[in-house]
Amino acid sequence: MTATWRGSGAKADDMNRAAFNTEDDIIKSTASLMDKANHSSEERFLLLGFSDWPSLQPVLFALVLLCYLLTLTGNSALVLLAMRDPRLHTPMYYFLCHLALVDAGFTTSVVPPLLANLRGPALWLQRHGCMAQLCASLALGSVECVLLAVMALDRATAVCRPLRYIGLASPRLCRALAGASWLGGLTNSAAQTALLAAWPLCAPLQVDHFFCELPALLKLACGGHRNATERLMFAARVLILLVPSAVILASYGAVARAVWGMRSSGGRRKAVGTCGSHLTAVCLFYGSAIYTYLQPTHSYNQGQGKFVSLFYTVGTPALNPLIYTLRNKEVKGAARRLLGSLGRGQAGQ
Repeated sequence: MTATWRGSGAKADDMNRAAFNTEDDIIKSTASLMDKANHSSEERFLLLGFSDWPSLQPVLFALVLLCYLLTLTGNSALVLLAMRDPRLHTPMYYFLCHLALVDAGFTTSVVPPLLANLRGPALWLQRHGCMAQLCASLALGSVECVLLAVMALDRATAVCRPLRYIGLASPRLCRALAGASWLGGLTNSAAQTALLAAWPLCAPLQVDHFFCELPALLKLACGGHRNATERLMFAARVLILLVPSAVILASYGAVARAVWGMRSSGGRRKAVGTCGSHLTAVCLFYGSAIYTYLQPTHSYNQGQGKFVSLFYTVGTPALNPLIYTLRNKEVKGAARRLLGSLGRGQAGQ
């Protein structure tokens, strides 16, 4: 009986020790997970920017600041004119307002940190800050890709079906197309940012770029299943760039056939004027975006990529208001009417 009691006591001691060991293992694993989470949240990215071009930084600072002010001023003025003037309440200017808002937001997601980097020491960003900048810039860039294709469809409909254009381009359809542009861009950005955020990045976390752009961050990626995830992300970039490109090419192919069949030179000039500004904006944006995002990661040249990205994130949004208004009589007329009404209002006071 004593032996039985001693045996049961030994078993109890073994069970207690096992329980304590299990509890210690749980505490250790929890502490390890907390350390990893804290380490992940404390990860910081060093944005090298244009530190390898120190003599160029003052010039770049002045140019970037000028382009940023032009972007905000030009796009805000375009939105204001389109909202206030009833003659501009057409599908073309409705989509142009969305494009102006996208351009202003796209540049704002990139330029303030860039200006700080050009004037001060190296810029450090927390991991969540870098992912937030990536998500915002990628979302607005993707929205612009889809929106430019929607605008090409609108221009093709106006040229090829002028008599049915008012009925085809209804306000409801325009709102649906604009909403689809925003939804497509946001979905693409959320998917790619989530894939990259779950991916381990190799130290040192030095980004040879002036903002957290996807190709530059992919250079830091490491860990298993890299090739499969990278192929998936590349397929998403192909989808968001080449499908709208195909829509644009098909739209302008239809425009070219319609213009070729026109007998009056006045009609041809009007059609070319209607589509020329948009085609210029498409070439500027898509040329640089395709160069940046459709290169394999191993062959991406970060030195050249910085300057190409500078053009489509800073230069193109500043040029778009000029491209769309420089030869546009309707916008010039709306600006004159607005300035005239403001002048009369001040005179009356």
